[in-house]
Parts: sequence; structure tokens; C-alpha cells
Amino acid sequence: MNLYPLLQKRTAAAGPIRVGVIGAGKFSSMFLTQAVGSDNIHVVGVADINVPKAKDALARTGWPAERYAAGSLDEALRTGGTHVLESADRLLEHPAIEVVLEITGNPIIGTYHAVKAIDNGKHIIMVNVEADCMVGPILQRRAEAAGVVYSMAYGDQPALISELVDWCRTVGFDVVAAGKGTKYLPEYNYSTPDTVWNYYGFTDEQLATGDFNPKMFNSFLDGTKSAIEMAAVANGTGLIPQTEGLNFTPVGVDDLPQMLKEREKGGTLSRRGTVEIISSLNRDGSEVYRDLRWGVYVTFEATTDYAAQCFAEYGVKTDDSGRYGSLYRPYHMIGLELGVSIASAVLRGEATGAPTGFRGDVVTTAKKDLKAGETLDGEGGYTVFGKLAPAELSLERRALPLGLAHGMKLVRDVPKDQTVSWDDVDADETLHAVRIRRELENEFRAEHLAVGV
Repeated sequence: MNLYPLLQKRTAAAGPIRVGVIGAGKFSSMFLTQAVGSDNIHVVGVADINVPKAKDALARTGWPAERYAAGSLDEALRTGGTHVLESADRLLEHPAIEVVLEITGNPIIGTYHAVKAIDNGKHIIMVNVEADCMVGPILQRRAEAAGVVYSMAYGDQPALISELVDWCRTVGFDVVAAGKGTKYLPEYNYSTPDTVWNYYGFTDEQLATGDFNPKMFNSFLDGTKSAIEMAAVANGTGLIPQTEGLNFTPVGVDDLPQMLKEREKGGTLSRRGTVEIISSLNRDGSEVYRDLRWGVYVTFEATTDYAAQCFAEYGVKTDDSGRYGSLYRPYHMIGLELGVSIASAVLRGEATGAPTGFRGDVVTTAKKDLKAGETLDGEGGYTVFGKLAPAELSLERRALPLGLAHGMKLVRDVPKDQTVSWDDVDADETLHAVRIRRELENEFRAEHLAVGV
């Protein structure tokens, strides 16, 4: 890890890395509070359709008003300040911006921003996992062809999980499973923005800060965000989702090697080399002992008897066979850690995780009995939630990706818990994100057929 010395050399030779930020929500705020004191990163512009909200985010995260008083991007570049603007297009087109952080959380507009950043020769850090799991494999290929980096956001769980998988393979262990923890009970799948705060227990004072979006937090609760993040991990690592998707097995950190292995070996997984979410709650609602609610993990198997012997000699917590071990990180700091991705992209030309294929997808699933004529409200809403599925199963079902479910009108009924397909909706085929998604499906359907999967 030599990123900080590289940052210092870069700053001395060519000034700080010039960054444009799109979106001014919680993740962005966490990045901004780190960037305000950095000599090596210059936030040239922050774009948000709600300019007062963006300025409030800067003020709340420690930025003096004079730091973001620049009246234009050019002025910000001259003075070392930051320009707050409504139009992301100006950030994406300005030749001096080196890296764009896409932090809107909107998969449709995020796809547009990513394509435009790539077309304008800028590295793109795709905090927008919603867009990444929907069309990321296509975006990564476009970025590679353009000679820029398309990257997951370090600090967010998919990048940290991918890092653990990379470590595991590099040192020579077989990856059995990788994933993260969350708070989950089956009833959460049907939570709505009206019920979400009852499950979280936030105070009125916390909610009044403006950082808490009910649809966003509901997407964490109802399993959608977990499906999104595990699809991104699968596409970035080559791990294949289980046919049933995610089991949200209640597991504490001490039992990871025993539980997160194949069922035929005494574990809970229906396949090896997969992704899985573990719950911090037992099914009766009680808390799991030594849970991993905020963290990430990987389970692995020793490939030789001698390696298994070394596990015992060095105190590695294993399963009852002594061959399966695990490594975990107890928490993540999302936007506070984003500088790693920025530095890695510019100074090393490397992504902190990126799609290498289309292996996992998030399929739109009815949260209740839906009727023809209803309009879907997308992630975290009242009508649907997202479930993880292997890509080949999603293609076979012609599943509507969750990222496109907002605003789609149903043309026929869909029963509760059933997958919503392309055939169930009146899709606008002229929409940019729909065209990119169709490109992905056509390209990877051909690839799956070519290899016989």
C-alpha cells in the first residue's frame, strides 16, 4: 500500500487530483468531510439538482463558505475552490476534471453520467451500485476501450468484499463464499417507506438532519440493496449466485467457516464459490452473538493438508474439519474511504473492483399482488423489491432489472413474490438506460450460449 506517497509525489509534480462530484447525499457528505482537509484532492465541483442541498452538505461537513463560493468551474480551478452547480453535464464535459464520482443512486441517470464521463475521457468511480449491477459490465468494457478506469467505490461493501476475494485467491486459498452482514428478517421484504422507521428506531432528531431518505433506507431493509451489492460482487469476482439467491442466514463471526460452506459439508450453501448475506438477527428476532451487521467476510478452504496444519498452529478459527477458515472486516466507512479509489484510478490506473462479466442480476419482484395499469415505484418503494439471481436465470426469465422498475407501467397482473418480466411492463425502448441494458442482455446472452451455460 503505497498510495499516500504516490499522492504526495503527484501533488508536488502536478497539483492535487481534480475531482467532480455528482450527488450530495449521505455518501457524498462522508467523502466531502474527508476531502475538505486533503492537500492531494481538489473537489473542483459538486453537482446536484438541488443546489441549496449541496451547499448545506458542504457546510455541514466542515467546508467554510468561502471554499465553495467559486462562480464557475474555471474560477474554482484558478483559486483552489469548489463550484456548486445544478448541471452535471458541465462537470462531465470540463477538460480539467480527471475523476468523476457518480453518487446519485439513480440507476437511469447514473448510466447516462457514466457513459458521458467515459466518452469525455474521465475515470468514473461508480458509487451508484444500482447502475453498476444493471449495466456495469457494459460500462466497464466501454471504459477499458476508452483507456479510462471504471471502478467500484472503496469503502462501500462490494469493493471491500472484492478485495477480500482478491487477497484469498492471490495467497492461494479456494474461495467458498463472500459477502456481508445486515439486519434481516423475512418480513422486511415487504416493508414500505411508511414502515421503515419503525424497524430502524431512528429518533426524530436524527431524521431531521436531512441525511435519511426513507426509500433509500427501506431498500437496505427489504433486501434490495443486499441483492444489488451481491450482484456487483458476483460480476466483479466471478462468484456465482445461488439459484435461490440469498438466504440471509443468521451467523456470527465465530461460526463463519462452519456455516458458510457447502450443505453437503455441513454448511448452509447450495453451491461453492458464491455470494451470501448473513443476518445479525435470528429468525425469532433475537440478536446473533458476535454478529457482522456492519462488516464483510470471505470463507475459504486450505488446498493442502500442510496449509490446514498451519491454520491450527497460528490460531485460525476454522470449521470442525480444520480446513475451512474465514477473514472478516467488522465495519466499513463508505464515503470516508473513497480517496483510495480516486488515488488508485489516477495513480495506478487500477479499479478498486470492477465487473469482469455478467454473473449476477437483481430481478424485480412483486412486494404485493400487482394489477395491470399500476406504475412501479422501484427500489425501496411500495410495489417491488429486488432479489438476487444468477444472470443466466434472469435472462431465461426475461426478468425486468430492478434498476429500471421505477415508473414502469404494468400491462398485466403480477402476483406477490413473482418476478416481474419485460413482458409485464410497457417499457420505453427509447430510454438511454433501457438501450444500454438491452445491449448487455443481447451481448451476454450470446456469450452464455457460446459457452453452454
